[in-house]
Amino acid sequence: MSGPLLSPVNTVVFPLLVLLISLFASSLSNAEPSDSDPYLTQLINQAEQAKLADQREWHLLLHYRKGLFGGYESEQDDPGFFMSANGKTDPAAELAATLTQFFSAELVGRSKQPAQCAFIARYHWLKEQLNFDPTRLQPRACERFDRWYEDFEVEAISLIFPSAFLNNPASMFGHTLFRVDQKGQTEQTRILAYSINFAADVPPGAGLAYPIRGIFGSYKGYFSTIPYYLNVQKYRDIENRDIWEYRLNLTDTQLRRFLMHAWELGNAYFDYFFFKENCSYHILALLDYADPGLHLTDEFMFWTVPADTVRLIVSKPDLVSQITYRPSRGTVIKRKREFLSAEERDLAHRMTQDPAALESPLFNRLDLPRQAFVLDLASDYLRYRIDTTSSPKPEWKERNKAVLMARSQLRIPSEEFTVRPFAKQPELGHKMHRVAIGGGWRNNDTFEEATFRGGYHDLLDPEVGYTPDAQIEMASITVRHYNRADQTRVERATLLNLLSLSPIDAVFHAPSWKLNVGMNTIRHRDCQLCSNGIVNSGIGGAKEFRLLKREVLFAFAEVEANVSGAYDEMHRIGGGGTVGMLADITERWKMMATGSYVRFPLGDKSDDFRWYVGSRFTIAQNWAVRLEYNHRSYDNDVLFSVQAYF
Repeated sequence: MSGPLLSPVNTVVFPLLVLLISLFASSLSNAEPSDSDPYLTQLINQAEQAKLADQREWHLLLHYRKGLFGGYESEQDDPGFFMSANGKTDPAAELAATLTQFFSAELVGRSKQPAQCAFIARYHWLKEQLNFDPTRLQPRACERFDRWYEDFEVEAISLIFPSAFLNNPASMFGHTLFRVDQKGQTEQTRILAYSINFAADVPPGAGLAYPIRGIFGSYKGYFSTIPYYLNVQKYRDIENRDIWEYRLNLTDTQLRRFLMHAWELGNAYFDYFFFKENCSYHILALLDYADPGLHLTDEFMFWTVPADTVRLIVSKPDLVSQITYRPSRGTVIKRKREFLSAEERDLAHRMTQDPAALESPLFNRLDLPRQAFVLDLASDYLRYRIDTTSSPKPEWKERNKAVLMARSQLRIPSEEFTVRPFAKQPELGHKMHRVAIGGGWRNNDTFEEATFRGGYHDLLDPEVGYTPDAQIEMASITVRHYNRADQTRVERATLLNLLSLSPIDAVFHAPSWKLNVGMNTIRHRDCQLCSNGIVNSGIGGAKEFRLLKREVLFAFAEVEANVSGAYDEMHRIGGGGTVGMLADITERWKMMATGSYVRFPLGDKSDDFRWYVGSRFTIAQNWAVRLEYNHRSYDNDVLFSVQAYF
């Protein structure tokens, strides 16, 4: 006997009824508990009684900072990071809303997960503080986090510092990131680990727009997790930057807290500020939460320089267990070239130009280890050109293939070669800010002066820990008092002064360049002491010599614009050139001499002959003295100063 048939109406109504019931049940499961939920009310009351919203760890998790006029505000800028509409400024409201959200299956954050999983560090900290009852607040399975965490197989965390790179505005001061070192890895295999990085989301080709927009927080900054070898490829192999690795001492509990908070920060963005909330600042917050006793971010109120963050971390007792140097390709090539005789250097270079050099009598006279070294150097250079050129020539690959074939026929391993850095690790360098007190003579008057420089380093500063032959000066002002004239004035001011000397040789051909924006005091015609605005830019070349210790000769073609009341038309625009020499006399003593001629055909028609000789002697890491002579037409200036870095 067959069952009853359904009518056409029932065939529509019955499935629709089932669908409505299932949707209603789903909405109930996803709904937040009502304010009358007794266990939620109990947890909120417990949190209020324990004043959890006032505790440092809650503020670290939400990145709260005290406001200038009281209260708190989070440095987080993504609304999805907060469970309360007022969470950015109200720690207590955010804590209550977070507890409420833990009862819900609603997907939150950029990762679209339940709150227990999206903000897993918050969940575990509140669970420890309030001792959640798993039968009344059921823990959710966070499979995505568990897989992510297990893939790390974390054993330690290393702070990574790629050195400064002036040709990229985003990297002018260096960079910092973290590497997650896995169990069983060695120094050779740690390149396969993962890294945790914070960076601005900058569109391609931003160029100088990056620091300008970055100053005002016009970009969003995101945390990301990528294989470390990709960072090494970018920084060491392409941008030619040395890398310093600082392995940190963290307990297993601290490592887990570190990674849980890193997972949370993947759910949101910070507004990226070039000088303060930058690549180095926000990653310190991960260490602060891992070990709340460190107070790292508290040290940076107005600006954050990567080298200063390294210096701070190294200063913490027992925090750094090991320092490893990973030289750039350029450093390896230069050090290997230094190891060879002039004939052998020329031979290695000819091998990169013509494979026939592989059969030269000079090469055949070398012993096998020396042949291997020359071939390795030739291959290093060819691979460097292939990897750093946007459109490498096909013959480069063919030449490298020929070099590698010759190398394989030797059938001996390469001898171990220790590469010494040209710049020591950043924590050994002078601090970023500088003050100077000095006095001297100008024309027929004597003077005293005081200088403050916000940052960072100039060519005559002690070079230990800084990129050689590179200058970045910002926010500098000098106030001088002339005794005979009884006049106190702003003598010099620098908004931005950049200079990069890139010595050219048979292998490297990068140009040198400079940019200066600021003001100085000039003597021009009837005006004895006149303020003069400057914009100067130049392109040129440099060459390194070793006649004494180390000398760099350089030359620039440049353009310049001046604005001053001393000029007939209030301005002048022209061009000219500068030649100079930067010389290391000893480890502590450095000198620089320059000569310039600039002709101004536009505006006030005039010209300038300029000479400068400066000498610096380093007393200690953060103390130096200078003697400087400046000459312009009918204007001579001698200055002795004592400089302190802080």
